[in-house]
Amino acid sequence: MEAPPDNDVLWARALHFQHHDGSPALQGVSLGVREGEILAVGGPRGSGKTTLLRCLSGLLRVQDGEVWYNSVPVHTMGPIGRERLRRDRFAWIGPSPELVPELNVWENAALPLMLRGTGRRRAKTTALEWLERLDVGGVSRRRPHELQQAERQRVCIARALAVTPSVLFADEPTAPLHRADRAHVLRTLTTAARSHSITVVLATHDAQTAALADRTVSLLDGRQVKTVHLPPVPETPVASSGPATEGRAACSLSV
Repeated sequence: MEAPPDNDVLWARALHFQHHDGSPALQGVSLGVREGEILAVGGPRGSGKTTLLRCLSGLLRVQDGEVWYNSVPVHTMGPIGRERLRRDRFAWIGPSPELVPELNVWENAALPLMLRGTGRRRAKTTALEWLERLDVGGVSRRRPHELQQAERQRVCIARALAVTPSVLFADEPTAPLHRADRAHVLRTLTTAARSHSITVVLATHDAQTAALADRTVSLLDGRQVKTVHLPPVPETPVASSGPATEGRAACSLSV
């Protein structure tokens, strides 16, 4: 067993994972993430981005390979150890908002803090600060069913940031948001990560989102690739007497 480099807070080597039907999700993926770095995991839908984040965070146990967090072997941990690690050191933002329906907004945002042992008053203050930064402080006493989907997603992001995790895993965190809202939310997320030295592993298929990261790792069919070029489709159709080529995007890969 090879120990990870000292300057990587998160490190993985030769990860393999198969779906229940036997199809490969990850095929030999290796990477390292430094403390305070924002790493984007890019690639088209179905390329293995979510599976990679779930393996790195301990939500899934890798079937082959190694995952280390600060020299702790996550791949050898049992379910209880991985759950404790996620509660105390990690945070997760998914592509769709998941909140406790019985709790109001600020209680949802403060819940992970209280689970870590923070007092209710201090947890509420911290949660309200992050809700304000994400423009949902005005709905802090409402229940999740009273909110729009975009508001619920902002609450989930505030909840993840409130605990100041060592590593924040964000799986398409702006998927439910309108394009006009994405820039502000991503700016808040990345600014908070840099000011608090939070390591971020961000899965996205959007090139503009990936551009906010310090570095990008690209996946295709579960494999790591060096380059994925998907040129934008021209907005204005061009008449041609030859074979129709409009709407196609070339994909250039360098393995």
